Amino acid sequence: MKFPTTVVKTRELGKTFDNIKAVYGLTFNLVQGEILGLLGPNGAGKTTTIQLLLGLTTYDAGEVSILGMDPTRQRREVLSRVNFSSAYTSMPTNLTVWENLNVFSLLYGVKNRKKKIEEVLERLKITEARHKVTGMLSSGQLTRLNLCKALLNDPEVLFLDEPTASLDPDIADVVRQTLQGLRRERGMAMLYTSHNMYEVEELCDRVIFLHHGHEVARGTPDEVKLAMNEKSLEGVFVRIARGGDVETAGNGDGRN
Repeated sequence: MKFPTTVVKTRELGKTFDNIKAVYGLTFNLVQGEILGLLGPNGAGKTTTIQLLLGLTTYDAGEVSILGMDPTRQRREVLSRVNFSSAYTSMPTNLTVWENLNVFSLLYGVKNRKKKIEEVLERLKITEARHKVTGMLSSGQLTRLNLCKALLNDPEVLFLDEPTASLDPDIADVVRQTLQGLRRERGMAMLYTSHNMYEVEELCDRVIFLHHGHEVARGTPDEVKLAMNEKSLEGVFVRIARGGDVETAGNGDGRN
């Protein structure tokens, strides 16, 4: 029996800022073709975890491996095969949408970049804005532009920080369908943060809830709901945000 390839692996990952443990003892595997939700209230450690995985912040405890490489010592090699999108990341406002994507495609060394730019614009339903100045885009268009940028290099691993924030329900559904399509077509793995629990239940194979930097629940969405005696992931989220005094759920499909 062939098992999926592990593309991201952490062991006892930790980061402390001014004696405050932002991330503490975090261990998990992300496998090819999986969407793993990293969840929790503001300040739980989600964004810090992504920054540690991308090598943007140096961890002070534990180990990280991405595609078999150390993201701090082999950062160039890792970044050529992964990408990141956040609804809160800014891009040069004086360039048009097409110009921004062209700059990033040059940085990424994308082959046939004009074709690729048009492909990602069409995929995210933002083709009509290709010649608009980025500073004039709506918040929803900016969110989709960031996603377009993240898809230019056909990443094997995609880190997503609230990718549907500020999107209306129709366009949010376009984004979800796009991500599911990429997973099916390319086996792309995704680490996904969101406060939209409906979306998480629709997309994520497994979830990990964090509270004050450490894991408090893990498993498939159904397993976590069952372990916490809640009818929805939103109920789980509220319970954790208001108290944090929860017991860790199971490992879902057996992966750590």
